Amino acid sequence: MRTIVVALAILALASGAWAGSIGDAVEVEVRSDRGGSLPLYPVDSYYPNRKAYAEAVKGDHYSIIVRNRLNRRVGVVVAVDGRNIISGKKSWLRNNERMYILEPYGSGEYAGWRTGMDTINRFYFTSAGDSYAAAFRDRTAMGVIAVAVYPEVRRYVEPQEMSRYKSGDRAAAAPSAKGESESAGTGFGREEYAPARMVAFEPESSAVEKIFLKYEWRSTLCRKGIAYCGQERPSRNRMWDDDGFAPHPPGWR
Repeated sequence: MRTIVVALAILALASGAWAGSIGDAVEVEVRSDRGGSLPLYPVDSYYPNRKAYAEAVKGDHYSIIVRNRLNRRVGVVVAVDGRNIISGKKSWLRNNERMYILEPYGSGEYAGWRTGMDTINRFYFTSAGDSYAAAFRDRTAMGVIAVAVYPEVRRYVEPQEMSRYKSGDRAAAAPSAKGESESAGTGFGREEYAPARMVAFEPESSAVEKIFLKYEWRSTLCRKGIAYCGQERPSRNRMWDDDGFAPHPPGWR
């Protein structure tokens, strides 16, 4: 069964990993409008789930950047504070939810709650009580940015069907052009122009990867000991922190 989804413009981003990105099937980065990626603090997790803390700054507008590392189209279900960023509904990261489409090795930037085919309202970091999710009395996943990745179902296409697709349906299927004492949340910010259109896409039944970023104020990260904030630095571990090369022995010439 075909699932209709929203596709956003593909961005030409530099190849390779970025500082502050996480993921295997896709790379996820959260970027502030002030420039630069949010610092990430990885948490022990195992594929296909990836987890990390992210450092948020109150009032900053931000975007979620996703880069597809697979050689096939994928659909990405993106939820912020537990709400699907396209439909606004409570998300369970399932393959029947609204999702964005990425071409093989393509990238997309998602900067707000989609309120129409041409408009979004921007993401910004705020208190949990001021968040979009809290407006619906939903704090069940506050402060979490989640991305579930669903590859497209592979199907054999007869040569004549492929020819017909190229001549008549290609345009329809192609992506469009383009207070800190309280927990952190994401607000419903200013409206911006962000065109999108519907495409046909059939996702696989299971996500190939799920990525979870728990964003917190720096004061919270410091209090939890996740970020170094001027406390006494932990002693180096000789089996873990070594540079990895054999030193010259004493007296070597």
